[in-house]
Amino acid sequence: MVVVISNTIATGAPLDPGPKGSGAAAPLGATVPGGGNAAAPVGATAPAAAAGGLAAAPAGAAGAAGSLDVKAAGAKGDGTTDDTAAFTAVWKTACEAPGPSTITVPKGPCKGPVTFEMSGNMKAPATVAAVKPNSGWVDFTNLADFTLNGNGAIFDGQGSLAWKANDCAKTGKCNSLPINIRFTGLTNSKIIGITSTNSKLFHMNVLNCKNVTLENIGIDAPPESLNTDGIHIGRSIGVNLIGAKVKTGDDCVSIGDGTENLIVENVECGPGHGIAVGSLGRYPNEQPVRGVTVRKCLIKNTSNGVRIKTWPGSPPVKLSDVTFKNIKGTSATKIAVKLICSVGTPCTNVALADINLVHNGPEGPAVGACANMKPVLTGQMIPPACTEIAKPGP
Repeated sequence: MVVVISNTIATGAPLDPGPKGSGAAAPLGATVPGGGNAAAPVGATAPAAAAGGLAAAPAGAAGAAGSLDVKAAGAKGDGTTDDTAAFTAVWKTACEAPGPSTITVPKGPCKGPVTFEMSGNMKAPATVAAVKPNSGWVDFTNLADFTLNGNGAIFDGQGSLAWKANDCAKTGKCNSLPINIRFTGLTNSKIIGITSTNSKLFHMNVLNCKNVTLENIGIDAPPESLNTDGIHIGRSIGVNLIGAKVKTGDDCVSIGDGTENLIVENVECGPGHGIAVGSLGRYPNEQPVRGVTVRKCLIKNTSNGVRIKTWPGSPPVKLSDVTFKNIKGTSATKIAVKLICSVGTPCTNVALADINLVHNGPEGPAVGACANMKPVLTGQMIPPACTEIAKPGP
């Protein structure tokens, strides 16, 4: 079965054929503002569209095909009729138009599980334009029992121009560019075999989801790509990130407030800023982070390893029941382990177990630094814990 969108898809760019043998159709619950190419299997059945309103870029420019309604082209959306011909017709018309066009699918409830099978790649416009904060280029929204089989599909955000204009330290604005792919409100769903490259902002956002598994995920952007977190997970319960290779200019995996029962496993991270919980405490009424497990990961050529970070000057954030265990390797800095807690809101039950980190620089061997806390220690401890006073900062 395949695949309608909940509201609109905007396109107009030529189809990127991707791997040999690709077809094209519109994805269920997905929006591609400003251009994009999505492939789906020919001969699939398109059930009724998913609920959830999504916005798309306007049509109407010179040479545009205008708004193309799949129902007007004969799509039934009843969960049994094969609507491939209708989707193929409107997609062909949109792709052949030299200007922007919009493919529209009316709302309606899905009547069964939906799979979106990709055989091609998608490419975003290279232009840098402000969008609504936290907007996505491709959105999958409010779906249950959904599967995205990417088959190695690439979502290319063409972000090199945006990185030069998106220096938060100078502009104070970090969220006015599109996130490459957003998964919002998914339940009992799987995302398999996709890669995000050169996103203008975050690569993938997983928000307000429940029981979602991401497997075989790729993130690829150079170190100079500013504010391009690889996979950001927040306000979600039961997410599993199993197998990913992440190269980017910010955190490889960032974990936001409200995340519970998260597993991050077999992730290769680097270049990037490591794997991080936070920053926490920036906004009022943030929800606790609980039950996060990071295991069997390889972190290399990064500015940090694994860390928990809170926003400077934020309301008190209580850190408790945190364990760093079975971590080994080489630190680029002399301070290999750094633990700083608040005087007013002390950390409780923070443990270090079986740590083996060395430093080979001219400053001397690795050290561990602490402030306002005393960790629980078990097993091997290289370097010895808390031999220096930790200071705020990188």
